[in-house]
This record gives sequence, C-alpha cells and structure tokens, in this order.
Amino acid sequence: MAGDEGTGSKETLISDLTRVRFTNLDKIMYPPLHVTKKEVITYYIRVAPRLLPFLSDRPVTMHRFPDGMGEEDFYEKDAPQGTPEFVKIFSHYSGTADREVNFVVCNNLDTLIWLANLASLEIHITLSKTGAYESPDLLLFDIDPEPPLSFDDVIDVSFVVREHLEDTGILAYVKTSGKKGLHIVVPLRAGYRFGEVRDFAHRIGKNIAKDTSHVVSEFPRSRDPGTIFVDYLQNAQGKTMVAPYSLRGTPAATVSMPLQWDELKRGVRAEDFNIKTAISKKEEPWGGIFDNKQKIGK
Repeated sequence: MAGDEGTGSKETLISDLTRVRFTNLDKIMYPPLHVTKKEVITYYIRVAPRLLPFLSDRPVTMHRFPDGMGEEDFYEKDAPQGTPEFVKIFSHYSGTADREVNFVVCNNLDTLIWLANLASLEIHITLSKTGAYESPDLLLFDIDPEPPLSFDDVIDVSFVVREHLEDTGILAYVKTSGKKGLHIVVPLRAGYRFGEVRDFAHRIGKNIAKDTSHVVSEFPRSRDPGTIFVDYLQNAQGKTMVAPYSLRGTPAATVSMPLQWDELKRGVRAEDFNIKTAISKKEEPWGGIFDNKQKIGK
C-alpha cells in the first residue's frame, strides 16, 4: 500500500516493550507543534489504561495520516496487508461494500501501539460490540454548530439535551469531539435495535427544536447558518464515533476528551484538551460508565 507506515526498511524492534516493529519514529505527525510519531505512540501508551476499555471488542475504523496532519489522509476499515497475528480481526458482510470487511479489534496494548505506528492518529469505534453487532450498547448525540454560532452555544444546547434525558430518567455522559462540537453518550442495556435507538435520539432532538429556535433536528437543515444540529443519524449499524481519548487530526493535536458535566462551562474550548494536556487529568470522568447501562423509552 502506498504510504503504508507498517512497512519500511528502517525498523527498530523494542522487544522488551511490545511486539510491534516501529517505523519512522522521528516523522513529524503534527507540523504546527513539531510532534513526532514517537510522541504520538508515547501518548497512546500512556492513555491506554483509559482508552482500551472503550475499544474492547469493538470494530475499529482507522483514520490514517501517513505523512502527518495536513497531508493526504484516509479512512481504513479493512485490516491492511501485513497485519500481525496478534491483532484480532472481526469479519462482517457489508451490504454497502457488497463484501466481507475485516475490521481490526483493539483489545490489547500491542494492537493500540500498532495502530499508532500505522499513523492512525484517530481511532473510531462502532456503537456496538462484535458479539452483538446488530444491537448497540451506546447511544450518541453528535452536536455541532454552524457559524456564526460557536462552541459556547454547543455547550448550552448540550445541557438542554442532558435535561431532556434526565427528565426521562436517563444519565448521560459528555465528551469533546476534538473538533467543533460535543458528543453526548448514553450506555445502553442489552437488547436494543439500532432503529429504535435512532428513533429515540431523533425524538429528543425534535422536542428540543420545538422550543429552541436555533436547534434543528432534521438533516436537510443541518448546514443552515446559525443553527445547531442535534445529530441522531450516527445511531446506525456500522456508523462510528471517534473513541474517547483518541487524538484528532487537527493543528492543535486535540483529543476527544471525556468530561464531567461540571467541567463543561462557557469559555472551555476543544483545544484545551490535547496531546500535551489530556493525560494530566487524574480522574476518569467516565468511570463506571459500563456499569451504569440505561433503559430508554419507546
């Protein structure tokens, strides 16, 4: 594969730490910050105890930047040629692609390091696990602003979404997307289908849009200037969200950062949470999330 970071003539084997054969560790991945691939790998090693539980048994989509942020990038669902034997693969037929897709599943540190060495700066996960791929265990609201609205406006709307969920007895979790918006996530009890989860999320958005003029709940209006779309459409089989603690391919090397709700205040910015600062948080804002699975209404 052209630009494949998994191959190369100059390799360093750090056998006492990992089975991964590293390549091009000095390559600059974030030119504005002069962050190298070695620093990206180091970040993922340090954040692994927090990140791996969210990757466990979930098909992964890699967003790869072989020559660094700002250069050509691509999404990759299939395990690339030369994938090592220690990487778990989940094969599933894709009606869209009309073929079996061989997804990577990142269940251990070696696989996470391997993904980082592939210059997969971003790691995206499905909302269901391999053992119940047709049944989501996460519900996602993706909330983004259209100019001239800003991140502060997204924060305001996110608290409205939280209030509507609490009114139905649902506890939600929030994280930055690492870009211009926020993700609100609800861990789900077993047995739901994507259609009913998507319908529930859509209904919440429509209820909010009735009372809030700048909130839209329908895709055709999602790019209207001065609006915020409460996006429910990612709640579909095979759709993904960027994993908590994943880096993003942004000039500031931002992170999709889980937060406590009381940390989310006007003036907070996505850039506050980046490769240099994210690891310094001492507490896990989403601690116990998978022990707190929710029931949603019909």
